[in-house]
Amino acid sequence: MIENSKSLSYAAAGVDITAGYRAVELMKSHIARTMTAGVCSDVGGFGGLFELDLEGIAKPVLVSGTDGVGTKLKLAFLMDKHDTVGIDCVAMCVNDIICCGAKPLFFLDYIACGKNIPERIESIVSGVCEGCVQSGAALIGGETAEMPGFYPEDEYDLAGYCTGIVDKNKIIDNGKMDEGDVIIALPSSGVHSNGFSLVRKVFDVENADLKKPLPELDGKSLGETLLTPTKIYVKPVLELLKKVKVKGISHITGGGFYENIPRSIPDGLCAEIDKSAVRVLPIFKLIAKTGGISERDMFNTFNMGVGMSIVVSAEDAPLALEILRAQGEDAYTIGRIVRGQDKIKLC
Repeated sequence: MIENSKSLSYAAAGVDITAGYRAVELMKSHIARTMTAGVCSDVGGFGGLFELDLEGIAKPVLVSGTDGVGTKLKLAFLMDKHDTVGIDCVAMCVNDIICCGAKPLFFLDYIACGKNIPERIESIVSGVCEGCVQSGAALIGGETAEMPGFYPEDEYDLAGYCTGIVDKNKIIDNGKMDEGDVIIALPSSGVHSNGFSLVRKVFDVENADLKKPLPELDGKSLGETLLTPTKIYVKPVLELLKKVKVKGISHITGGGFYENIPRSIPDGLCAEIDKSAVRVLPIFKLIAKTGGISERDMFNTFNMGVGMSIVVSAEDAPLALEILRAQGEDAYTIGRIVRGQDKIKLC
């Protein structure tokens, strides 16, 4: 029985295995929120089990994605706020796999820390569970590793992995993309989870007053703004896919517009983005001004207020916008597909 599992020698080396058991007990109520019909196992087993429901899926294809939160975690440490980075972790994975039309099924997380403080682990996992709820994925497993001497006691790293499913006949195919198609933007909630090494340098966050309200951020503090969790687009996009033929989706992460939008554009075509149409969020204007960063570098590093771009035919664009807006997304058009070899052009 784990109640009898304890090691004074291991504890003397800096690893308290009983703290791990306590953390699991604290997170169980959060994990319960994520349970879906396919889950076949309880927390604490050696593997997470999930039964596939293949009804209505002619040729099932599993799609996987993995990612972390990156140095945004440094802001969580400085703010001592840990309940939102888990949303970021889930978002970075599920937003990727939705780009090929996959519905997330389940998620696993990995937390490595210098010291296992059960209440802090619970806070982290509560965010993971919230991200799972938002995306419809079940949290079926994970790992918390206490690694004294490797991480400082008050720091940790967080990564995750998700699996989704899509019918092979419904995988988003950019081969159908054509000149004249419309590019739709889904607004981001902020910096999301990319570019934080530059953000931290620009604002010297270790020495900044992260809790001071700033007029440039509509009265919000820098810390609050930067910790705003990554938006999860799964449910609106899945709803769109039911009714509209989507020709391409890009999750705009590290590398900004210049790296991510071309990933969904086939050879011979180019995404022509109207920069004046992009609704740039105040935080990006403040980053550019404070750091003296060029417009080109901003669009090549950050999402600039656009977390996801979707390509549909001009004929389907009005319906696509209507569906996305009905799902709570303030979607709008930012460009069109033209002939060209560059795959992206901002003008």
